[in-house]
Amino acid sequence: MQVTQALNLEVFKQERSLKMGLFSQNEPSATLKHYNQVSVSFEEINGLCEELICILNRTARIEAEAQSLCKIGRMLWDHLLSRPIKEKLKSSLSTQLTLSLDEELIQIPWELIFDGSDFLSLKFSMGRLVRSGGESAALRYRNLSDEVKMLILANPTGDLDSAYTEGLNIKNQFAHKRERVCVDFKSTSIDKAYLKKNICDYDIVHFAGHCEFDKKDTQRSGWMFSDGLFSVEEIMKMGQSSDLPVLIFSNACHSAQLSTGLINSGYQETNFNMAGAFLFAGVRHYIGSIRKIEDTVSQEFGRKFYTQLLSGVSVGESLRLAKLKLIKEHGLAGLHWTSHLLYGDPGFVFFNTRVKKQNKRLLSSRFKKAIFSAGILILIIALGLLSAFWAPKLNPGKIYLFLSSEGQYRKGNNQGAVDLGMRAINKDRDFLSVYPVVANAYWRMGKKEKALRYYFEYVLRSEKLNNKKHLASAYIKLGWFYQLTGQYASARQFYDKAISLSRELKDKLNEAVALRKLAVWYIDNKNLEAALELLTKSVAINLAGRNNFEHRSNLAGDYFDIGLVFADKDDYAGAKEFYEKSRKIFEELKLKNELSDCFFNLGEIYLFQKEYQKAMDYYFMGLKIDLAQNNKVNLVSDYNMIGELYLEMDDLGEAESHFKHASVLAGEINSPPDLAGANYNLGLLYKKMGKKNLAREHWRKAQEIYRPIDLDKYQEIRSQLLDLDAS
Repeated sequence: MQVTQALNLEVFKQERSLKMGLFSQNEPSATLKHYNQVSVSFEEINGLCEELICILNRTARIEAEAQSLCKIGRMLWDHLLSRPIKEKLKSSLSTQLTLSLDEELIQIPWELIFDGSDFLSLKFSMGRLVRSGGESAALRYRNLSDEVKMLILANPTGDLDSAYTEGLNIKNQFAHKRERVCVDFKSTSIDKAYLKKNICDYDIVHFAGHCEFDKKDTQRSGWMFSDGLFSVEEIMKMGQSSDLPVLIFSNACHSAQLSTGLINSGYQETNFNMAGAFLFAGVRHYIGSIRKIEDTVSQEFGRKFYTQLLSGVSVGESLRLAKLKLIKEHGLAGLHWTSHLLYGDPGFVFFNTRVKKQNKRLLSSRFKKAIFSAGILILIIALGLLSAFWAPKLNPGKIYLFLSSEGQYRKGNNQGAVDLGMRAINKDRDFLSVYPVVANAYWRMGKKEKALRYYFEYVLRSEKLNNKKHLASAYIKLGWFYQLTGQYASARQFYDKAISLSRELKDKLNEAVALRKLAVWYIDNKNLEAALELLTKSVAINLAGRNNFEHRSNLAGDYFDIGLVFADKDDYAGAKEFYEKSRKIFEELKLKNELSDCFFNLGEIYLFQKEYQKAMDYYFMGLKIDLAQNNKVNLVSDYNMIGELYLEMDDLGEAESHFKHASVLAGEINSPPDLAGANYNLGLLYKKMGKKNLAREHWRKAQEIYRPIDLDKYQEIRSQLLDLDAS
């Protein structure tokens, strides 16, 4: 089973064939890449594209149209992709796919390729990156600030009421998010000069109006304003002197087609003309509509897209979820979901980009352990109850192996836990309780691929046995894995499934856990009020059952997370109060592993309050536990945090030693974000020591790691390197 990573499908056009390769975006650049060759009849492909256009243009939305679309999509799958790539796409657990295409291949509807089960654009969050000929120049890319600025241009020509309504609805949608996004709304009688003067002031521009396409002279294509055409040629000139928006959403239609909404054989080129102009001028992401859709449907689509974007979902996943919303409301045969394409990186997140204090660790890097040990103990108790009723039906050997595996896990012998757990699984592959023990042990060892495999096995086996309580628990654990690895969209999907299923079963325990995990998701995405609301619900459930061990341990987790909320609000007294509440219960229940989190979080509060010795005392209490558990994932974070404290105290030798420990360990467990963080901290250290060359070396290492995973951090380090060179 593959690791869930972003995929990049590279396709090159050759005379009578395609050369292609499928790679993970998170892998370091390989010295040698492997590509496959596929012989292609481009005449046949063009014929299939024409057939597809005919289907999209039909007004009768019946099930037969969806079936025809599937058939053509399946033929494109058969004709365009090599067998190894098909196998990888079919078996991949990834949720994100970027297409890197030659410009000559943009007319192919890659998003509508059908693998027999799914259309690619419904299975993956997708975006296109296009290789184009001609001169290239260094592009100026805009950096997002904490408050995103958005411009809505609605009905510039004054003759499209539906565009005005669309823009107004989007404006109202953002009204309650003023702390995160500032929206300016402009409508009717908008001239070109207004756009030219103001476009560079914004991070996002949403255009709802007319668009013209000139087949004879594509440079004369563009958006229509009150005083005429804002052309591709004019767009290309703009990015030469200032930074253009990060996202352009062009919900435009060709004015000559308003009566029919039909598209022609050049619809992909039409869309790419505008997309290409903005991208070449320095826009990172462009979403364009290839055909007119009904006004109410268009508004539904925009509302869902921006709702997801605001909640911290990536731009590509927001687009995919908006498509699925239209399918849910109007059916696959409605074909409305086929209308929008994304050019740019589908994994880019707009509303989870915030500058983080360097002496404050990422939330999820310290809160990794809290679910695991309590969850294991809950499973033991549940298993004991089951044994009392069903002992004759159970294999004593596997129970002994399971309990021994869990015992080794609690002692910190992760490999021993895996070995014993696998022996239990080999005795009975449907023994559900053992799967999360094995997965948790692999996670502690830093073996994320194997951890993911057994979390997924837990889900699949629970589904097969129709054991819904275990399935809800499995959804939570898989969602937590995705959250800890930064895949927030996938995490949210599994939390929602867990909440829905646990409520259906009236399973209060799993419901409370799922609510708490979703609360942490909101904390990570800086929606503290939503997090507090969910935690309040979880506390109420767990207080009602506080005489039960599982509910009491979960209540401690609730208090811990409320402490995180107060810490993020800089209410340090409130944070300490709730951390101490959770610590008291963890000590009472003898849950030593959870104490590590409490100790580090309490230490961090004292660090913020400049009480360095207290901070150090708590840090080393937590470190002692993690060392005893051989919890490598947590130890990387421990060493970085202790190094940051020493750096704050100007004990540079100890800071260097701990940052180097973190760097080595991050390499061992293959954790790029932690490795980047350690190198960044070493850069800060060496700058403070006046060792510019070493500072530059480590910042560049960090920069290269951040490039594919955090563009804002990449740009921040770039600025620091420039300042370093100038000093």
